Amino acid sequence: MEATGEYATAKIAVWWDMKDCPIPEDYEAGQVRSSLEAAFKEQGYSGPVSITAYGDQTQTPDHILKGLSSTGVSVAHTKSESTCHFMYEDLVKWRRLNPPPATNTMMIISDEVGDKFTWDLVRLQQRTLYKLFLAYSVKPEYMVLSVSEQWCWKKLLSSSPPAAAGVQQGGAKFYCKSCSYDSGYLKKFKKHLSSYSHAREEFVNPTDHKLVRYTEDWGRNYKATPEFATAKIHVWWDLSGCPIPEGYDARQVRPSIEAAVKELGYYGPVSITAYRDHKHTPLQALSSTGVDVAHTVSDVTYSLMFNDMLEWHRNNPPQTAALIMVISDNVEIMARRLVKLLQENNYNFFLAYSFRPYKMSYLLTSAEWLWESILSGEERLLQNCSSSSGSGDGQSTSRFYCRLCVGFITISIDKFRAHLSNEEHAQEENEIREHGEYHFVNERLCQLAEYDGDHLPRATI
Repeated sequence: MEATGEYATAKIAVWWDMKDCPIPEDYEAGQVRSSLEAAFKEQGYSGPVSITAYGDQTQTPDHILKGLSSTGVSVAHTKSESTCHFMYEDLVKWRRLNPPPATNTMMIISDEVGDKFTWDLVRLQQRTLYKLFLAYSVKPEYMVLSVSEQWCWKKLLSSSPPAAAGVQQGGAKFYCKSCSYDSGYLKKFKKHLSSYSHAREEFVNPTDHKLVRYTEDWGRNYKATPEFATAKIHVWWDLSGCPIPEGYDARQVRPSIEAAVKELGYYGPVSITAYRDHKHTPLQALSSTGVDVAHTVSDVTYSLMFNDMLEWHRNNPPQTAALIMVISDNVEIMARRLVKLLQENNYNFFLAYSFRPYKMSYLLTSAEWLWESILSGEERLLQNCSSSSGSGDGQSTSRFYCRLCVGFITISIDKFRAHLSNEEHAQEENEIREHGEYHFVNERLCQLAEYDGDHLPRATI
């Protein structure tokens, strides 16, 4: 992806795991910087580059340390099992020191991005999106990070014509992460690594092998910032998974949601779309407060919901503050696609569910609620409904969609009910259900065949 605007000259910080992505045999260490800079320039990035190489530096030959440091590459000593911990700690610290509106770029050179870095880093990206480059020896199988460019490590080093000799560049530092030691001199660094005090420190201090999840405490209900206080809010509601409780007045759903977000300081206009098979929904009560209704079936609910989300996104001016709220127990079904919207746009995300998930999602929320708590909260009264929510006389102000029949939309409850009961719609619905069952069975058979191919002995002919 070519550099745009101020990113073209913004600074680039590189964190490099030397064990996962070592310097190839017969490759000059002093050429690493020039290879990286050449790759960046091919993409249009010409800003200043800082590089830190992490690993057990007691195992790194002197000529490599000299070659790296002579071209301004800093070197950090870590125990092998704690390399990722310290790399990520330094990355997060760098982000803190370079807050928005700084337009900077990060690069991670490691095979551990998919397994160890992704969960926390993808949540950081939803808060502040920096350009991200990746390089690896083994390509990650599953990637939800927003990545501007990625390379195979060996190909990256060999694709750019290396300089005849590494350009001498000062400023390199030598760090010992085990001892919080740093020096600007290789001899002092080597002496430190061979010292008794260093050996004792590494023996006494426990190994930091687990990454600290810096965003783990971000799942709180945050008060609205001025930018989002009056931003519009759109709610996508899975009415099947989070239904209206028996005996609950459906007209109180909208004022309950509005009251919940207002408690956090969000006063923007709220639009709500409820998805489910609506043949037995109390349409009059729900729609009288301006809740839109989208008829679907369980096999395709989330794909249609996300398609509607994309349409809503396309109609929003670029980078305009807005809020997405999903009411569902199964948001993870569309999490991978939804996270891209949150990474690349100025959106906050709210989530409500009927039971708390057993593990924290990598979707970064600004607020979370139990669905029951929204509906049962104090002051969730019908009269709190905003003047824009409905006509107040029971007359529907909502739109009714059949998301199974292309183009069907009406403002009449009677026409909507008639459509759901006609033969043409029933045929369309049956075909979608059958296709959904076929797709599930076919996908299962493919997965079984793939597993058997990997694990069963091959037949001999």
